[in-house]
Parts: sequence; structure tokens; C-alpha cells
Amino acid sequence: MKLPVSGRATATAVFAAITLLATGSIAGAAPAPGSGTIAAAPDLPVANVKAHLAQLQSIATANGGNRAHGRTGYKASLDYVKAKLDAAGYTTNIQQFTSSGRTGYNLVADWPGGDTGQVVMAGSHLDSVTAGAGINDNGSGSAAVLETALAVARAGYHPTKHLRFGWWGAEELGMVGSRYYVNSLSSANRARISGYLNFDMIGSPNPGYFVYDDDPAIEKTFKDYFTGLGIPTEIETEGDGRSDHAPFKSAGVPVGGLFSGADYIKTAAQAAKWGGTAGQAFDRCYHSSCDTTANINDTALDRNADALAYAIWALSS
Repeated sequence: MKLPVSGRATATAVFAAITLLATGSIAGAAPAPGSGTIAAAPDLPVANVKAHLAQLQSIATANGGNRAHGRTGYKASLDYVKAKLDAAGYTTNIQQFTSSGRTGYNLVADWPGGDTGQVVMAGSHLDSVTAGAGINDNGSGSAAVLETALAVARAGYHPTKHLRFGWWGAEELGMVGSRYYVNSLSSANRARISGYLNFDMIGSPNPGYFVYDDDPAIEKTFKDYFTGLGIPTEIETEGDGRSDHAPFKSAGVPVGGLFSGADYIKTAAQAAKWGGTAGQAFDRCYHSSCDTTANINDTALDRNADALAYAIWALSS
């Protein structure tokens, strides 16, 4: 996640339910888990998500310790994800761009079928900073999006809407890859995206449970899921406008997503409801060399990955 150095403030809790959908929202936000009114999303095995993270760690270790834009570790990460998607039956496309004098890449994968006039898209940035492997930031989001895409294929899911997944380059330089993708779309193709869901840092070691509040229908879908688990959420403010949802939002696409915290400090009230350690950052290894596979909270990763899958099924059915 690309965040400024200054201006840190604790995210504000929001408990009021949103009942009205904004113009352009995805209609028909999903009910709470277990209600039986939508196609059932699979329970993603957290071991599968962690296996992807282990591969990203190995790639970083073999390529100078990072997976940053323009470095061999980034391209190897993209090749790993693409190979998994190609084998699962996706139509994949690599989009090339240049930033800071280095070549960058986005990977976009489309699942065959569904109404291409209504595209539900989920994405994450695949690059790390140069300081480390970037396993929470943002291997966690990238791995969960990948495993959700693979779960779609395993289930032989045939959604009403068209499904698309994206992995963005050079986010750490200012959302360069995602902005390039959005700008490359015609206005008609941008209008076909019913919603973009962003996942940037979802396995923080001292986690919170934060939901983007940009689009009411998408927000409600995620909140309903966590309510079904008995987990309170808060509005996401730490990374507001500073991850890959921002270019989509600026282009008028409804956006939403999940986040488990970066270097904001967990309060006593947050620790009381979520566990973990008050007075410490949600991720003390944010943008550091210690952001390795040891820097992941399995429970947060599991819950957020399952919420991702739930939203994809709910919003595309």
C-alpha cells in the first residue's frame, strides 16, 4: 500500500447500518452468510492462500529479497500467478507500461461467460517495496484474489455477471499500474464495470477488520459477511484513496474492499473487540525487510479471503 509518511490518525468506528444504495451501485447486496438466498461461496482453504504466499516469498528470496516494480522478482511473481490462471481456464492478458525508467506489468484475467455488460472485478497490487518481500503488503491480497479466482474455476461457477481479476504493478510508486489500466479503457468499457473490489494488506499480524465505505452496496455485502461471523468492523480510513481502488473511483466505477491495517496504532478499544496488542501498529513490518511469511496472521487472512470469495459470489450472481 502506498501511504504518506505523515498525517497518521486512528480509523473511526462506524456502527450505523447503510440501507440506501447510491446511484450506480451494484444492486442486490448479499444477505448474511447462511441465509440461502444466493449461490453459496466456497470456504477458501487458508492453506492454499498461504501456499501462494510461500511461493511469493521464495521468488523474493531468489531475486534480491524483493518483488518490486522493474525487478526480476516482480516479473517472476506475475509469471507464477499467470501460470496458475492459465491452467485453470482463464483468458489472461499482460499489459505493459513504463514507470521510473523501468518496465512494469499488469495481469488481467477474465473468466469465460457472464454478461460482459456487467463486470464484477477484484484486484490487488502484486509489487512490493524494494526493502523486502512484501508478503502482507501485498502478497496477502494478491494470494487471496488468486485463490478466489481458482475457486471459481474449481466450482465451475457460472455467474450472471462477468468476472474479471487484476494484479497491478507499481502500486508502491503511486498506483501507476492500476491507473494505466483504467486510463486504457474506453469510457464504454469503464461503464461496464459494475464494481471493483480492492484487497491491499489483509493478513496484518496485529489485525483490524476494516471495510471500505465508498459504495454502499459493496460495503454492505462485506459488513453482512462479518456480521454473520459476529465480527465488528470499522470504516477504512488509513489507506483511503491510496491504493488501487482510487483510479477506478476517480473514473466513476463503484469501489469497495477490505484492509487489516498498516502502521496506524491499534487502540485499547480495538484490541478489546478484535484481540491483539493495543499500542502497537497493525503491521510493525510495514514496508520493511521483516514483511515475510512470518508477518501474517492466519485468522485474519482466512476471514478476509473468505469474505472476498463471498462478495464475488454475492455480487456476481
